[in-house]
Amino acid sequence: MSDPVFHAELADPLPGVGATVLLDGPEGRHAAMVRRIRVGEQVQLSDGAGRGIVGPVVAVSKQSITVEVASQLVEEPPALRLVVAQALAKGDRGELAVELLTEVGVSEIVPWQASRSIVRWTGERGAKGLARWRSTAREAAKQSRRLWTPVVGDLVSTAGLAARVAAADLALLLHESAATPLAEIELPRSGEVLLVVGPEGGISAEELDLLGKAGGRPTLLTPHVLRTSTAGVVACAGLLLR
Repeated sequence: MSDPVFHAELADPLPGVGATVLLDGPEGRHAAMVRRIRVGEQVQLSDGAGRGIVGPVVAVSKQSITVEVASQLVEEPPALRLVVAQALAKGDRGELAVELLTEVGVSEIVPWQASRSIVRWTGERGAKGLARWRSTAREAAKQSRRLWTPVVGDLVSTAGLAARVAAADLALLLHESAATPLAEIELPRSGEVLLVVGPEGGISAEELDLLGKAGGRPTLLTPHVLRTSTAGVVACAGLLLR
């Protein structure tokens, strides 16, 4: 059985072997009261930025657990960063996309207010939606035992997304009318690959034109239309397998 994983603020440099780390706050209460972690169990603490520690629990209270460091974990960031601009989707499909993208290993997720997105993130609704996406990414990172939690950026408009497309080393616009299959795209060895995933109604002709002029390349993922919640993870899996 895998060791439970919890997010923690870790000192820099990492605590050495034999030192102890107190996990308190909401995550500590969750470990002690919900997960019912007990003295002697081994857990992993991760800071979400490529660092972590593994060790046995040596003390438990109602609000915290204390972990003795048995080993340190350090993971360098990938040379090739996968970034997904995910259009807002109705229901829980947005959170599902974030969960799957986190599990497959993306570095960043950019929420995109596409013209055909049914959902509109404005005011308090927007703040709550962004908080849900970020919480989903944190929990999915723990579940998949990632040391790196993907950044979930602020909501962008199509104009803002065009700026991200222009700055990327490679930007791919997933679209069913594209002539170039994903398998034929030449990838850079390092830098940023940005994948743009449209909403349920797809990327509009106007958006495709604007993002294309910014440097985005229309790319065919499959001959069929995938749901917005699964298109990004299928594309990322295809790139990672290469």
